[in-house]
Amino acid sequence: MYGNDNWINSYLDAILDAGKGAAAAGAAARGRGGGGGDRPSLLLRERGHFSPARYFVEEVITGYDETDLYKTWLRANAMRSPQEKNSRLENMTWRIWNLARKKKEFEKEEANRLSKRRLETEKPRNDATAEMSEDLFEGVKGEDAGDPSVAYCDSTTGNTPRISSFDKLYIVLISLHGLIRGENMELGRDSDTGGQVKYVVELAKALSSCPGVYRVDLLTRQILAPNFDRGYGEPDEMLASTSFKNFKCERGENSGAHIIRIPFGPKDKHLAKENIWPFIQEFVDGALGHIVRMSKTIGEETGSVCPVWPAVIHGHYASAGVAAALLSGALNVPMVFTGHFLGKDKLEGLLKQGRQTREQINVTYKIMRRIEAEELSLDASEIVIASTMQEIEEQWNLYDGFEVMLARKLRALVKRGANCYGRYMPRMVIIPPGVEFGQLIHDFDIYGDEDNPSPASEDPSIWFEIMRFFTNPRKPMILAIARPYAEKNIATLVKAFGECHPLRELANLTLIMGNREAISKMNKISAAVLTSVLTLIDEYDLYGQVAYPKHHKHSEVPDIYRLAARTKGAFVNVAYFEQFGVTLIEAAMHGLPVIATKHGAPVEIHQVLENGLLVDPHDQHAIADALYKMLSEKQFWSRCRDNGLKNIHQFSWPEHCKNYLSRILTLGPRHPAFACKEDQKVPVKCRKHIFVIAVDSVNKEDLIQIIRNSVEATRTGTMSGSTGFVLSTSLTMAELQSVIVRTGMLPTDFDAFICNSGSDIYYPSQSSDVPSNSRVTFALDHNYRSHIEYRWGGEGLRKYLVKWASSVVERRGRTEKQIIFEDSEHSSTYCLAFRVVNPNHLPPLKELQKLMRIQSLRCHALYNHGATRLSVIPIHASRSQALRYLSIRWGIELPDAVVIVGETGDSDYEELFGGLHKTVILKGGFNTPANRIHTVRRYPLQDVVALDSSNIIAIEGFSTGDIRSAMQQQLGIPTQ
Repeated sequence: MYGNDNWINSYLDAILDAGKGAAAAGAAARGRGGGGGDRPSLLLRERGHFSPARYFVEEVITGYDETDLYKTWLRANAMRSPQEKNSRLENMTWRIWNLARKKKEFEKEEANRLSKRRLETEKPRNDATAEMSEDLFEGVKGEDAGDPSVAYCDSTTGNTPRISSFDKLYIVLISLHGLIRGENMELGRDSDTGGQVKYVVELAKALSSCPGVYRVDLLTRQILAPNFDRGYGEPDEMLASTSFKNFKCERGENSGAHIIRIPFGPKDKHLAKENIWPFIQEFVDGALGHIVRMSKTIGEETGSVCPVWPAVIHGHYASAGVAAALLSGALNVPMVFTGHFLGKDKLEGLLKQGRQTREQINVTYKIMRRIEAEELSLDASEIVIASTMQEIEEQWNLYDGFEVMLARKLRALVKRGANCYGRYMPRMVIIPPGVEFGQLIHDFDIYGDEDNPSPASEDPSIWFEIMRFFTNPRKPMILAIARPYAEKNIATLVKAFGECHPLRELANLTLIMGNREAISKMNKISAAVLTSVLTLIDEYDLYGQVAYPKHHKHSEVPDIYRLAARTKGAFVNVAYFEQFGVTLIEAAMHGLPVIATKHGAPVEIHQVLENGLLVDPHDQHAIADALYKMLSEKQFWSRCRDNGLKNIHQFSWPEHCKNYLSRILTLGPRHPAFACKEDQKVPVKCRKHIFVIAVDSVNKEDLIQIIRNSVEATRTGTMSGSTGFVLSTSLTMAELQSVIVRTGMLPTDFDAFICNSGSDIYYPSQSSDVPSNSRVTFALDHNYRSHIEYRWGGEGLRKYLVKWASSVVERRGRTEKQIIFEDSEHSSTYCLAFRVVNPNHLPPLKELQKLMRIQSLRCHALYNHGATRLSVIPIHASRSQALRYLSIRWGIELPDAVVIVGETGDSDYEELFGGLHKTVILKGGFNTPANRIHTVRRYPLQDVVALDSSNIIAIEGFSTGDIRSAMQQQLGIPTQ
């Protein structure tokens, strides 16, 4: 503090000059909203109304919670000792100064980052547009390609597309986080159990009620943790169907909708969505087994010769998007994705607040893992469902894998049947969420006219729980339903209500903020928001005017809407940003006009319903004015109510399902290659276990010895003859043949060879009358190729990569030397190989992946062979996916597979850890060359795989005894 005495003293003088009168006036101003509603200003100091604490919080460090600073100010003024008062004021001064400095630093960093991002993104996209103008638009320039009227997405506006005839559809939905059950949903119990949980359950029920849909499975996580209802641990819960009167087709017999709970992750622990990431591959393996079994069951039930595979796999939220992408690739069925709340949009919002650095945000929210998952979902999806146009243009447009203008041009080419040379973007479809109409008010007059009540019925108990808060329960009710999160902006709503005396005299306020036992037991974020709200209620003395019940059931929510409608109240949602806001639709359905944020989906909802007013969520006076206008002008209230009820049908579940199924039926046919039993290839009989040797980045001598020892470890005891072997590598089949010869083993000692980093599978075969090893042939699995060819760029991708490789140079003074060259010798139809001359100057893979996505080229890039080779393969190709393919084709459960890896590996090495299979890590004991493999990750390894999993073990060395001991003792597989 030395050297700053003059600054501190002058600052304190400026504060203390306001005197006791200013402090009292400042406190009074807070109680009544700062007088007439003008924002505090230094000019107010001369009028005796300046509150330093409030001024600096609102004007200097806007976006921070001023509660603690204000308490410090009050305590300082309560101090009798001038020394104590000065000490507290000095502390407050430094805190404000540090917060202001921190916020400015964040803003500067974010501005620099955004500027850099624009430069990084604009050039590749401009290049892509230029290339498309040259290569793709011959003959169509000036026509559809550049016409902004050519849509890049499908909207439900206008006539609903007619559903073609279909039958026996099997639809798979995936939503991994939250507490999901069919009845009495615990919405608001935690941060993950909210609107998405309600949406996916109702979607499953609605789809299963549609004609032609045979079964809908909603896959989620099985929860066996203590303090959670046993129902969350039930493997299969059948959902009650929804009856739609406006479906003209009669519904035939079907299997209905089911919640299928797949066990993955710690069995005795409930996981927040941020902690699910390391266990996703485990879920995928479990889900894969369920889908295969169910497809066969449906085929038998419906009399089909072949299994009935899913018509679509639909992921909800980023984590489920990764799972859906992997399942879509393993089964070769179409993928659909709904983001719900996108990571980049959340990141941008958090950075603008200035409270946390990018690194801190990533630690808290695993935000980079989430963003990469959303990019992967764009790569793998055929359709992306959005709620609004704003979600597409302002949120998805932030991603490398989607850009509005490029999407429009590609759509124009597809429309004309032109060759896009491997470039592809998923089709964006706008389908707003639906609501159930079965809970409309029928038992009393919605206007609450006591002179003409409907037939009497007992009032719902939740009404009493709310009305007991009010001194005058007959006043119109302002209703807000939102979980206690800062972004929901509940505190501003309370301030708006508390500081507007005419509004307080006119109405009551009801806050439904989830369910809680005690604030002390809530998570820190929710507890802080709730504490702030209760503090404001006390500060403005709103007792008797505000209700905030601790508990409510999900089934009671319609009754809460009905109570607000009966009092001629209004619904309010002033979140800083609202992704969609199903509550706005539900409120309209129950005859409630709405006051909603002007940021996000409510703008488009308002355009359809015309049942309320939009406000700036940061302007509490605008919020108060809108509420007062709505409740005081009865004709305006009635018009908004009637408009909402008249237009609400556009948000019904039947309408949603018709649009949904219409889009699903336009997807191109994609089916598993092992569709029927007669198509399946079975390896040597009596296989109980499969050992996959996938050791990378070792010299060939060590690799040869590892192969020999692994096979020898199973040659005795119960495993002899019951274990099959697969070699999984980035080598070509020709390279692998030379390795096999050097092992002294026969190719037929192995059941399959996964080559070219998972882009090819070969099987050895030998004629019975030709015993010579030299006459063994290798059969390529063309069915596997049909699985991975989805959106493969082929020649167009190769041309771009050659051009890119020429730009990667090593600079020495003024000279430049190219370091990456096309490697035709080691390339194949679905693997483009490039030779790396100097691995020390390789760019990170994430940069190449970003460029591919910006160019709308969907593929996987990886470095292998100690970073001396670059391989680019299809988006659905990988060594881990090849193993899943073989497990289905051969009918071997993944828990009966063992994957042997080294301490390091190619850049797809980490994918070999996760899942239900066992993994053995060979540590030490062999020569590992310098490994400069670059990762594509922007997040830590623990966000990819749970290294403490019981399925993963590490052993020192790779002798026959070491491997046998690992199998016997630690993996539970007997070898004696």
